[in-house]
Amino acid sequence: MILIVGAGLSGATIAEHYARKGTPVLLIDKRDHIGGNIYDYTTHGIRISKYGAHLFHTDDDEVWNYVNRFGEWKRYDHSVIANVKNNYVPIPVNITTVNTLCNTNIKNENEMKDWLIENQIHNNKELKNSEDVALSRVGKHLYELLFKQYTIKQWDKDPSELDASVLSRIPVRSNFDNRYFNDKYQALPVEGYTSIIKNMIDHPLITLKLNYSWETAKHEIKWSKLIFTGPIDLYFNDIHLPKLEYRSIDFKWEIYENKGFYQQNSVINFPLDNVSYTRCIEYKHFLHQKSDYTIICKEFSSDNGDPYYPVPTKKNQELYEKYKQLAEIEPNVHFIGRLASYKYFNMDQAIRNAIDYFNTYLKDE
Repeated sequence: MILIVGAGLSGATIAEHYARKGTPVLLIDKRDHIGGNIYDYTTHGIRISKYGAHLFHTDDDEVWNYVNRFGEWKRYDHSVIANVKNNYVPIPVNITTVNTLCNTNIKNENEMKDWLIENQIHNNKELKNSEDVALSRVGKHLYELLFKQYTIKQWDKDPSELDASVLSRIPVRSNFDNRYFNDKYQALPVEGYTSIIKNMIDHPLITLKLNYSWETAKHEIKWSKLIFTGPIDLYFNDIHLPKLEYRSIDFKWEIYENKGFYQQNSVINFPLDNVSYTRCIEYKHFLHQKSDYTIICKEFSSDNGDPYYPVPTKKNQELYEKYKQLAEIEPNVHFIGRLASYKYFNMDQAIRNAIDYFNTYLKDE
């Protein structure tokens, strides 16, 4: 039997590929629902995401065509604004951000590029961490206002302790474009992500078992091949290596009746430490939903709870390499996905990674 642990994007993609080639699989998840962290549902006429907002974006034509096989998608250009001392500015940094926070009057791309050159800090050195990256892109003033304290709240680490990849994900624009992503395809599923996952695994060769943890399954299931998408250190729980570090999120929900909108945008970041949460999300904005209610969620980063984000410090990366060496010699076990790879993946990257892994290592076995 082929056992797949985790019914999120990675597990569902592998399960769908196996079923399509005629191979039965057992797909399990410790939670009471499919979809992993992209699980969503509707309440008070509003579709909300239980584990934080997820915005699909990709330049990958194959991945885009793949997800469109499982449901209808609608174009949605996501934007984020930050509340900085009651000034609302676009994130990523663009001309409006600089004019508002730096008291400038930049009018075009050439002037913005000149401002960036004047303020960016390079020091002719390798960008070894996220502080180096942010300083090299936006300079000291905007780094202090927009990124330093926000990163500390989110990761409980100074940006200088985090791998450069953390803040490398945020672009800087030399124009007035206020979209968060640059990708060719930016969309949300009309019926939600849960519906997409449901359609992916709706196949007679896929058996789904929820409320069923790996800790239980490993003693009860006789499998010939295991696809593991959970935390890699959970699989090697008996090895007595230190645990890898993850960040989780505490979600504080508020529901308002007879109210239009609570805030001016779907996502507002709070980058300074005068507010304890990192961001506030109002789900009614997504695809412009209609309801007499509105629902907001304030997100507080935490060390406790379900693991969401691997923490890319040098210490954790060195520890992960030890787990990776163990994984490479584990017979008939394949580690796939964000937590198993101890690496941040966007949704399209998770799908691409699963497709490529299946075609390379699993398809012909």
